[in-house]
Amino acid sequence: MRVEPTRAGDGDGAGAGAYGSWPSPIDAALAASLDGRPEYVGTVGAEVWWTEPRPREGGRRTLVRRPADGGPEAAALPAPWNVRSRVTEYGGAPWAGVERLEGGPLLVFVHFADQRLYAYEPDAPGAPDGSRPRPLTPVSSMGGGLRWADPVLRGGEVWCVLEEFTGPAPTDVRRVLAAVPLDGSAAEDRSLVRELTDDRYRFTTGPRLSPDGLSAAWLVWDHPRMPWDGTELRLAEVTLDGRLAQARTVLGGPDEAVAQVEWTPGGTLLAVSDRGGWWNPYRVDPVSGEAVNLCPREEEFGGPLWKPGLRWLAPLPGGTSRADGSGGGLVAVLHGQGSSVLGVLDPESGDLVDAAGPWTAWQPTLAVSGSRVYGVAASPRSAYEVVELDTATGHARVIGSAGVDPVDPAYYPEPQSRTFLGPAGREIHAHVYPPHHPARRAPADELPPYVVWAHGGPTDHVPPVLDLHIAYFTSRGIGVVEVNYGGSTGYGRAYRERLREQWGVVDVEDCAAVARALAAEGTADPDRLAIRGASAGGWTAAASLAATDLYACAAIIYPVLDLLGFAEETHDLESRYIDGLAGPPQALARRCRERSPVARADRITAPFVLLQGLDDPVCPPAQAERLLAAMRGRPVPHAYVAFEGEGHGFRRAETMVRALEAELSLYAQVFGIERTDIPRLELRA
Repeated sequence: MRVEPTRAGDGDGAGAGAYGSWPSPIDAALAASLDGRPEYVGTVGAEVWWTEPRPREGGRRTLVRRPADGGPEAAALPAPWNVRSRVTEYGGAPWAGVERLEGGPLLVFVHFADQRLYAYEPDAPGAPDGSRPRPLTPVSSMGGGLRWADPVLRGGEVWCVLEEFTGPAPTDVRRVLAAVPLDGSAAEDRSLVRELTDDRYRFTTGPRLSPDGLSAAWLVWDHPRMPWDGTELRLAEVTLDGRLAQARTVLGGPDEAVAQVEWTPGGTLLAVSDRGGWWNPYRVDPVSGEAVNLCPREEEFGGPLWKPGLRWLAPLPGGTSRADGSGGGLVAVLHGQGSSVLGVLDPESGDLVDAAGPWTAWQPTLAVSGSRVYGVAASPRSAYEVVELDTATGHARVIGSAGVDPVDPAYYPEPQSRTFLGPAGREIHAHVYPPHHPARRAPADELPPYVVWAHGGPTDHVPPVLDLHIAYFTSRGIGVVEVNYGGSTGYGRAYRERLREQWGVVDVEDCAAVARALAAEGTADPDRLAIRGASAGGWTAAASLAATDLYACAAIIYPVLDLLGFAEETHDLESRYIDGLAGPPQALARRCRERSPVARADRITAPFVLLQGLDDPVCPPAQAERLLAAMRGRPVPHAYVAFEGEGHGFRRAETMVRALEAELSLYAQVFGIERTDIPRLELRA
């Protein structure tokens, strides 16, 4: 079907205009400037610290400090300091801090550029702007060398995850717990870094030290498992000379995913485990390993451990541990189905009281100071911001955000969380964002175009919160539907296990089922459906073009496109991910032929744009280049836009502007909408 073009602003009168042609104050530069969210909230005494993105400063992340007196937050580290770890490429908690009796706070952090661990004393005497960070670890060499994450300060050392590359391949790597001297002596001498564990396990989180300092607990797992398949909670005594005694597993295993371990101030060991089919909080006996569910619910109190240092629960001060391991104070928890809310749990009674406020989703980062809990939350009307809950009064307030709304919130879309039926009657969760504009309407006989957004992971999910990248399209008259297809987290283990060995099948079917349902009910124009996705979502988008003629076009962003190539080329963390998603190595060649977009490129007939970072270690450019080679000579309009200096996930403002405008130009050309306010993307066959 040929769609007649309409011009931006065309319509049947004042305030009218065809879908996709509406003007909007939410331009690509605005969406890019506010991309990202606060992460890794922590407390140093009564101060609150967190990391925050700076898209206009090359995409770096800075440390933000909110003083104890409640004064305005401020960046604690100027450019070019970039507080971000590269452990397993996705990173992890990159900083830690302690309050000192003299000299102010002491912090340690990982600098992205060289991946060294630094000490930082912002209030050092005699330094008007604080002391310059000083290195604690040596310069890296071999293929990425040494990397650090999930630190905790213990006496004169930093205990953390050490990732060390031993060869040129991305899988030539070992990970251990290590102790780094705070005096800087190891900055020139690798031998002064003490290794606390051996490297028998491929992956580890940082240690959690008991309040008395006599025990340490951490999580481990190994290939081919991913951390949502099965992890083990390891426990060891800390010897008088600061070493770890023989460690033992007290919880978890191949079919039980422990997502977090934590000590209460009274010395009770807590863990988040999915042994009952849902991630729930447990009290764990350190001797017997007996685990007692503190709040048995068909809700998730945890999530996928993509990075070490994520926190879904945080014990509050108060209470003591009894001889049987029970007792202790209240625990702040994140819980829910699909998206999380903040609650305060009484472990003894099981009572759970949720925080009041507009927030509909919380990120897995929690910190506690006295009776106050700090986290990062968002709602359909507010982007992610740092929130404080006073558990004594129940009052919650924002203490760190982007400030006033950059545009009138009347331009923001109103998400509708819905459940659709897919093949065999299985439920599919999705969030529908209809086109929305306070001063524009479309002709009554026109249905809007819709874009299906397939999230990354694929073991992940999307909540219904404000995203200016979505509002960029909806405020112009293009609807968006985010699909939490089978395999997504947030709905229990059985839901995420739907994708086991079915990647490229279940995700594709579920996205298509939602798109067809929206068209069948008259919500979306069946001739103007598109699909887009990044990373694993890029795989789903491309695989959908090869599997069905449902979509008119696709935006494919730093994708997986070739199963065999991905298993050989990607980073260590995901090098065996394909075992669970597509099948064991002996079946991979066949599954690749059956599902990979590269192998099925002859079936792709719809136009697409392919957006790729050239420094991507997770989905290397070779993936995109293979698809382009397979499409060569075929009469399918497409474009390839590559970005130097970008990795997995675009971080620079100028990159995001170019990517958003290229995506909109694709939709405008394919859907028959003429827009003169963006550069025209050149599509070539």
